[in-house]
Amino acid sequence: MAEIVLFHHAQGLTPGVRAFAGELSAAGHTVHVPDLFEGRTFDDVESGVAHARQIGFDTVVARGVAAAEGLPAGVVYAGFSMGVMPAQQLAQTRPGAQAAVFVDGCLPVAEFGAWPDGVPVQVHGGVDDEWFAEDLPAARELADTTPLAELFLYRGTAHLFADSSLSGYDAEAAALLLGRVRDFLATLS
Repeated sequence: MAEIVLFHHAQGLTPGVRAFAGELSAAGHTVHVPDLFEGRTFDDVESGVAHARQIGFDTVVARGVAAAEGLPAGVVYAGFSMGVMPAQQLAQTRPGAQAAVFVDGCLPVAEFGAWPDGVPVQVHGGVDDEWFAEDLPAARELADTTPLAELFLYRGTAHLFADSSLSGYDAEAAALLLGRVRDFLATLS
């Protein structure tokens, strides 16, 4: 079973992020869900992004990197939207990453150097999601240039569609995403 660090999105460590982590834990994985906002949650993405800007996106990423410091090599780095920033940095720069899962976000690989050889990655996002639209070119490039990369697109979904505690939750798409992530994690040795 995998050891996973799952980073939350800009609305904070919501019950829906905890529920997603719980689903992975129920499948036998060890899941860490660090709180990058120190207990704060927000009613909408815009307010969460404003908070992240106020404290600094560098601070958010640094908190994520610090949360992984005590963990062994061989971790799966996962993130929702804003949480993809520390997940992707760790997957690309921390030696021994086992895999990565990015939901509703993807940065250009060049942001952190090259994608590491042998590290599989899944990217999930909505084709109709205006927030993910700016990340879609980077996700496509990652999928097109990395042999172990998969890109899954979901039609008709809102941003953060897999967070069961938010109004944009899409149960059908979230179940499909969760099933794909479980299958992916089962392939890791």
